[in-house]
Amino acid sequence: MTLEEIQERIIYRDAMVLALNKPAGVAVHPGTGNKGNLEIFFKDLAFGLPQPPALAHRLDAATSGCLILGRHRQALIKLGKMFENGTIEKVYWAVVRGAPPSDEGVIDLPLGKQSSQKNQWWMKVDPNGKSSQTVYKVLGKGEGITWLELKPLTGRTHQLRVHCAAIGCEILGDQVYGTSKYSKPLHLHAYSVRIPLYPKKEPIFIEAPVPEHMVEMLRSCGFCL
Repeated sequence: MTLEEIQERIIYRDAMVLALNKPAGVAVHPGTGNKGNLEIFFKDLAFGLPQPPALAHRLDAATSGCLILGRHRQALIKLGKMFENGTIEKVYWAVVRGAPPSDEGVIDLPLGKQSSQKNQWWMKVDPNGKSSQTVYKVLGKGEGITWLELKPLTGRTHQLRVHCAAIGCEILGDQVYGTSKYSKPLHLHAYSVRIPLYPKKEPIFIEAPVPEHMVEMLRSCGFCL
């Protein structure tokens, strides 16, 4: 991506917070196998402050949507605590194969990390793993697919992807936890965040426009732009 493309993806900015609509397939920070990442652009997103913004949380490389940055150290400390204690409400949209067992509910399955001898890893449902909960709600249905709203109550790695697969409705495009032949990109989008950051003001509410690769499947489930 170019700096101009990143700047066009700024969806919110104030004295403490900067939010980007992250594209699917782009890592947020350096890592093994990355061909690029968003952090290399942060030095150009200071907008007059002495230091560049930094990540307040993480999104999987495959996931699109709301990515929150803190614009200075105190903002990062405050945002970090809020993400950790669940004060910030995160809403994801996903298109999944099949349908969950009911139109709304809570997936309460502990998750643990599984590794291979080739230094590869993935997450799995594990009775001895960390407690993990996801609230889901059906927003629409199409032929063999369902549009879900997902609210993670915990912040485990790949939580939404593993939870959806565990109840029999894998997210379209999931090349790790899915078994279907739907192609990439992953149909998982961090749609909105609500941040009660300022004591005497209404919570900051940020929405990220739906990525183009999800529009067709969402429309088949009743979504209208």
